[in-house]
Amino acid sequence: MTEKAAKKYVHAQWSSRWVFILAATGSAVGLGNVWKFPYTTGVYGGGAFVLIYLLCVAAIGIPIMMAEVMLGRRGRQSPINTMRKLARAEGASPLWGYLGWLGVLSGFLILSYYSVIAGWTLAYFVRTATGVFSVPVAGGMTPDGVQAIFAQFVSNPEALLAWHTLFMILTVVVVARGVQSGLEKAVRWLMPALFILLLVLVGYAMNTDGFAQAMEFLFRPDFSKITAPGVLSAMGQAFFSLSLGMGAIMIYGSYLPSNASIAGTSVTIAAADTLVALLAGIAIFPIVFANGLEPAAGPSLIFQTLPLAFGKMAGGDFFGALFFLLLVFAAWTSAISLIEPVVAWMAENHGLTRVMATAVAGTITWVLGIVTILSFNHWKFSFSFFGDVKENGMFDVLDILTANIMLPVGGIFIAIFAGWIMKRRHSEEEMAIRTPGGYDLWWFLVRFVSPVLMIFVLLHLLGLF
Repeated sequence: MTEKAAKKYVHAQWSSRWVFILAATGSAVGLGNVWKFPYTTGVYGGGAFVLIYLLCVAAIGIPIMMAEVMLGRRGRQSPINTMRKLARAEGASPLWGYLGWLGVLSGFLILSYYSVIAGWTLAYFVRTATGVFSVPVAGGMTPDGVQAIFAQFVSNPEALLAWHTLFMILTVVVVARGVQSGLEKAVRWLMPALFILLLVLVGYAMNTDGFAQAMEFLFRPDFSKITAPGVLSAMGQAFFSLSLGMGAIMIYGSYLPSNASIAGTSVTIAAADTLVALLAGIAIFPIVFANGLEPAAGPSLIFQTLPLAFGKMAGGDFFGALFFLLLVFAAWTSAISLIEPVVAWMAENHGLTRVMATAVAGTITWVLGIVTILSFNHWKFSFSFFGDVKENGMFDVLDILTANIMLPVGGIFIAIFAGWIMKRRHSEEEMAIRTPGGYDLWWFLVRFVSPVLMIFVLLHLLGLF
């Protein structure tokens, strides 16, 4: 499709390849990068896990990302309309249109609970900046005190609703302004600011007593810790960390200029996403070890153990506020990409202006978020998922449905469509890979390696492997 034809659609294009890299990296970098990747790295062998993760990125993440970007740019519409259009062009079943629906619905459901958790980061930014965790003055808050603050916070649906509402407003305001006036301007300053904040926190962490221990935790290769679950974890992390299967990369790819290299941009995005995750570990774990905290604390590390550490540190209010501001930026760029596919579809199919489409999508997401809010208090219930006890009701149900089922299934079928349904000459034309053997390598990975490995990930997440 020509540049001129693409401009007929309701969405514009990125002004440059670099802006697309910033936007896609912003979509990939989220709250999980800050604690899950560094923690998983330490648990499964440090540097050994990093090596396996990078191999999985090369075998799963980058090939599927290239496929998703390629489909988006060739279709030049929302994921739903793109898959319908490409299925017709390839003489395939119209049922492939449901792959677009799966991605858009996945992102939409994820945003409904992601925005609630992102609202927590806003609240904790304000609390840390105002010194809530540094009182009483002598010695900071106690562990029980910090835990009580968190418990009181999540048990208050009115407070959670207020922060969820504020975060959704921030997201909607950016998306309503369009691609170049909204999304592009946001990522142009949010992503550099995120990297600057990370580097400042890394500089601070380098001067703590726990820096050497953290570097050993993260990077000392210990191949004895590499187990089957560790390898499967690396596979899953390589896929989920790049925001694949949820329509975000496909819609961002639809805005990519025709002369931009899909392969080059995908590799750059994967490298930037991995760099952010590792920098986050370098920034966080020295503080964790210097204060004798538990690195395996998971999500509570962010909202319970780290506030305790910041409350005891000299300058902790300032650096704690920087840390939570970093989380706000990471969550914001991800949320923007999650709502964009459904906004584009509403504008294309229902004749809505972009502002109206964003308002409708944002309102529905906001209402769905109330289900997650109540999951932590009034609607709280427990259940077992393959032996793993979940305690937060519908929040956990939505998380399992999207992360354990919908996203892996979406990734598998993206690889199948790009590798088996789409004619080779069409994908070769769109990829335009000039490196000798480059296209053939991608063709082999996306046909045989990526979907097979993703099936293993899906079975593992479902407790069947």
